[in-house]
Amino acid sequence: MDRIVGIETEYGCLLREEEPHLSSEAWPARVKNYLFRKAQAGTIDLHYRDYEEPPGNGGFLCNGGRLYLDMGHIEYASPECLHLRDLVTYDLAGDDLLHSSLVALGAAGQVSFIKNNVDHHTGATFGCHENYLMKREAQFTPPVLGTLLTFLATRQIFTGAGRVGQANPLAFDFEPPAQEGQVNFQLSQRADHIVNDIYQWVQFNRAIINARDEPLADYRKYRRLHLLIGDSNMSPFATALKIGTTACVLALLEDARLPRNLVLADAVQSTRDISRDPTQRWIVDLENGKTIGALDVQWQFYDLAQKHLRGNSAETDWLLESWSFVLEALEENPESLIGGVDWITKKWLLDVLIDAEDLGWDDPWLQSVDLEYHNIDPARGLFFGVTPGKRIGEWNNSVRRSDAMRSPPANTRASGRARAVAGFQERNHSYVINWDSIACDSRDFLVMGDPFKTYNDEVDRFLSQPRSTDRPTTDEQI
Repeated sequence: MDRIVGIETEYGCLLREEEPHLSSEAWPARVKNYLFRKAQAGTIDLHYRDYEEPPGNGGFLCNGGRLYLDMGHIEYASPECLHLRDLVTYDLAGDDLLHSSLVALGAAGQVSFIKNNVDHHTGATFGCHENYLMKREAQFTPPVLGTLLTFLATRQIFTGAGRVGQANPLAFDFEPPAQEGQVNFQLSQRADHIVNDIYQWVQFNRAIINARDEPLADYRKYRRLHLLIGDSNMSPFATALKIGTTACVLALLEDARLPRNLVLADAVQSTRDISRDPTQRWIVDLENGKTIGALDVQWQFYDLAQKHLRGNSAETDWLLESWSFVLEALEENPESLIGGVDWITKKWLLDVLIDAEDLGWDDPWLQSVDLEYHNIDPARGLFFGVTPGKRIGEWNNSVRRSDAMRSPPANTRASGRARAVAGFQERNHSYVINWDSIACDSRDFLVMGDPFKTYNDEVDRFLSQPRSTDRPTTDEQI
């Protein structure tokens, strides 16, 4: 991949019905407190990061990532990763951190964290955000953005996590939607909640691409592409496809090699139409008046990536082979993707249950199965009970590493940040940690503007400088 990438994941929290005295809102805070206070998994913030992030709300982790509370959810942000395998591994590390905390707290039987994007009870959605570092000089002209949106709207045919039912959110300037027929099952959990193609304000007007220009690096060299459209994937293979194919398309974009005349008439509507299409033909309208299938769109992007990117690295070649394998299987043998493509896996489980119990798609049992598919507890999550084919199964098993909870990637800025986290744990100093800097005593700064650099030596020198010991006490921190 050779591109700095990170994933932010918000987790739902479920309690067993026989535990009415427990609060699903309290448990994310308990787990956060356990990780920073007891497990020493990171250093908690001593300062306000935003008006919604007071001291004690979260902090940076020993693996270089970050964990904090966001609107009642735990959010885990992976460290910066340069290679695809690392990105998938460190995404899974967030699952492991949360589940191991519940085990340590003796709550794994009563409390579950759910790696999904929809609350069936309230209709709320919570996100999985992707971050890709890009060259500042990359040209985001309207045709380029339109072509990128076409890729993002259609990639859900192999990245979607699947969901039962539907939602009808509104953007600020939308009229109330007309009554629609029942939608039994969709490819994507996020599709119904995306109401704009490009927009800056995330919370109430979710767009496919978030427009804020916040590179978290040297702004003269880099920009950060922030995507809101993706689902949280249980299958590591699906996560690899989601990130890897997008990284390939961004490489084509930076080299001015995107396909031509492949702009959708309406990217938001196409996203929803593809997700809801029960025929799985996934036909969309192009700006030029023609129609095309989502599979054909993906084949066009694949063909260009194959032509221009093959041979760049063994990892790129693996990704290209897996991309074509999945596109062929979607056409010829979708069941071969069970365990690899989440929506196919979930749909298969639901179909088996429906047939065995003679259920209708409106049965509440199906929503429960939908949620339990995303349970990150390997002993309870339905995803973990599925046996995929050899190709998919070997990948899914190979990227799980328990040491990723506490050790950072060795080849990015996350390595130096992790050193700072460990150093501040051992020293009684006031500190500030950000993605692109660290500071002591709110005055002495080390700027880390290059995500490709580890900063290990610089951080060691920074920490070795003599300073006063004026770190706040635990009570003062929170």
